[in-house]
Amino acid sequence: MLFSSINFIYYFLPALLLCYYISPKQFKNYILLIFSLVFYSWGEPIYVFLMIFSAAFNYAMGNEILTYQQLHKNPKPTLIFTVIVNIFILSFFKYYGFATDIVNTVLGTDFHTTPLPLPIGISFYTFQALSYIFDIYNHKVTKHNRFIEFILYLSLFPQLIAGPIVQYKDVENQLRYRTVDMKEFGYGAERFIIGLSKKVLLANTLGSFHNIVIKMPESSQSTAAVWIGIICFTFQIYFDFSGYSDMAIGLGRMFGFHFKENFNYPYISKSVTEFWRRWHISLGSWFREYLYIPMGGNRVSPLRHIFNLLVVWSLTGLWHGANYNFILWGLYFGILLILEKYFLFRILDKISNKIRVCLTFVTVVISWVFFSSETATEAFSYLGKMFFLKGIPFANADAHYIFASSILIIMISAVCSTPLISQAFEMLKSKKAIFANFILLILMILSTASLIYTSYNPFLYFRF
Repeated sequence: MLFSSINFIYYFLPALLLCYYISPKQFKNYILLIFSLVFYSWGEPIYVFLMIFSAAFNYAMGNEILTYQQLHKNPKPTLIFTVIVNIFILSFFKYYGFATDIVNTVLGTDFHTTPLPLPIGISFYTFQALSYIFDIYNHKVTKHNRFIEFILYLSLFPQLIAGPIVQYKDVENQLRYRTVDMKEFGYGAERFIIGLSKKVLLANTLGSFHNIVIKMPESSQSTAAVWIGIICFTFQIYFDFSGYSDMAIGLGRMFGFHFKENFNYPYISKSVTEFWRRWHISLGSWFREYLYIPMGGNRVSPLRHIFNLLVVWSLTGLWHGANYNFILWGLYFGILLILEKYFLFRILDKISNKIRVCLTFVTVVISWVFFSSETATEAFSYLGKMFFLKGIPFANADAHYIFASSILIIMISAVCSTPLISQAFEMLKSKKAIFANFILLILMILSTASLIYTSYNPFLYFRF
C-alpha cells in the first residue's frame, strides 16, 4: 500500500487513528503493530511471515548477546552468526539471481533461476535489525526489551517500506513512553501533506516526462531531449524519496515518534561530499557508523582510506539493487569522494559557491543515469547520447515539444529543491497561520484530485 493512495489516505489512516486514540494506553503499541502488519501484508501477504521471523530471530539473538555480556562471556560468536543469517536472508531474496548470472558468466555454466518477488522494504528492516544487534554488542542498548517493542520497531509502518532507517537506540524510549498533543499532531499532518504534494504533484509529473524520453524511438531522440529526461528524473527521485520521507516523519509524529530528517536540500550542495551529508542521511549514517568507522574510517593510511571508501561505496551501490549499474553508481561516487578528499578540494576552494553548486548538480545528474537505467549497457548508451557520442542531433521537433511541456515543472522543482519555499511557508505560518493552513488544504485537494484522475503513481524506492 502506498502512502500516496486513496486507500491509505481515506480508509487505512482514518481507521488507524480512530482505533489508536480511543484505545487505552497499554494497548496502543498492539494497535500500531496490528495495523503495521496489515499495511505490510496488503501487497504481498506471504512475506509478512519473513519479517516476523526476522523480528523473532534478531530479538532472541539480541537477548542472548545481552545475557552473555551480563555473565561476562564472549558474545562475538553470536554476533557473527546473527549477522551471517541476516545477510544470507537479504542476499537470497535480493541477490541470488545476480550471483547466479555472475557464476554462469565466469564458469560458463547454465544454471537457471526462478525470479522471486523482492520482499518490500527488506533492505530497510534488515539494516534496522542489524543496527539493533550491533548497538547491543557495543553496549549502546543495555537492557532486555519486550518483544512487542522490538517487533513494532522493526515493522512500524511509517518507515517500514522505505525508511528513514531508524536506529533502535533513537526510539527505545518512545516505544515505551510517548505522548501526542494537538501541536505535534498538527505538525505531523502538515509534514504528511507537504510530502504527499512533493510525491504526487511534482515527482509523478516529472516522472511522466522522463518516461516519454526513455520510450522515444531511436530516430526521435536528441541530445537535448535526453538531457531534459535525466534532469526530470533527477528532480523526480528527489521529490519521490524526500516526499516519502516527509510523509513517514509526519505519520510518525502523529503517533508520538520523532524520526530524524532524511534529506536536507541536497541539490544546493557545493561538493559531492556535502551532497552525501544531505542525501538519504539515514543510510549514509548507517554505513558510516557500522562499516566505515569499524574499518578504520579516515584514521588510517591514505591507501587504506581509499580502500575503505571503495568498499563502502561499492556496498552502498549494491544495497540499492542487484545489478552492475548500481555497483557502478556507488563506485562513481566513491571515486569522486576520493578525488575531492585528496585533490579537488584545493581547486574547489578557489571557485565561487554558485559555480560549485552548478558543477555538483551536473555531477549528480550524470550519476542518476546509472540509477535510472535497467542495465549498465543501457546507462552507457544513454550517457553516449548525452555527450554527442551516438550520432543523434542536438535538438529536433520532439526535443522542442518536451522542453516546452516540461520547462515549467522543472523550474518549479528547481525552486522547491531549495530552502526558499520552506522558509517562505514558515514565515507565513508565523504571521498568517490561517493562510498557511489554507495552502495546505489546497495542496491536499490537488493531490487527491491527481490521485483520482491519473493512474501514473510509481514509487521508485519500493524496489530497494
